[in-house]
Amino acid sequence: MIRLYHCLDARSFRPLWALEEVGVPYELHVLPFPPRALARPYLDINPLGTIPAFFDGETEMTESAAIVEYVGVRYGAGQLALPPDHPEFGRYLNYLHFGEATLTFPQTLVLRYSRLEPRERRQPQVADDYRKWFLARLRGVERALAGRTWLCAEQFTGADISVGYALLLAQSLGLAGDFPEPVAAYWARLQARDGFQRAKAAQARAAAEAGIGPTFSAS
Repeated sequence: MIRLYHCLDARSFRPLWALEEVGVPYELHVLPFPPRALARPYLDINPLGTIPAFFDGETEMTESAAIVEYVGVRYGAGQLALPPDHPEFGRYLNYLHFGEATLTFPQTLVLRYSRLEPRERRQPQVADDYRKWFLARLRGVERALAGRTWLCAEQFTGADISVGYALLLAQSLGLAGDFPEPVAAYWARLQARDGFQRAKAAQARAAAEAGIGPTFSAS
């Protein structure tokens, strides 16, 4: 049985969404955020204290985009991953990693310096600078979507999950109101997917059972 360790709407939402898209059974363990501070026993599972942590038999993984690729190739039967001989294989890999390396990274600075640090250590200017950086990088998504419903090969893939999570995080941080219209429309399409809705419902159930509240609050 696959096991996934997850925090509400954190990076681990990527593999959770992928699992729901392909319909493979899994166990979901929801932790308070950040688990390295609020769920210390988790360090025995993942010494870095980061999420996700993903286990499939002897396979152990901690990188969210890599797990999406793994799930798509191993269990997706062509649903989420493009084969190496596909004309848009390179495009698929690019946007699979673009979602994390290019779009999520600046948002982690917004999150840290606007919400996670103690109030006396918060840096509004740093947070605003990285907010602008993230929004500027959405031009890449807007361009990629020109004339397309999804990012690659006119089908939903793991690249959409990777970029889609970055948009979910942006919504959590109050940035969605600044999305360009094509990106906002794309985000609406992503949220309408059954797999996305099932993933949101699964994390809500698991969090309620564990008594865990929202990850990203404005306090």
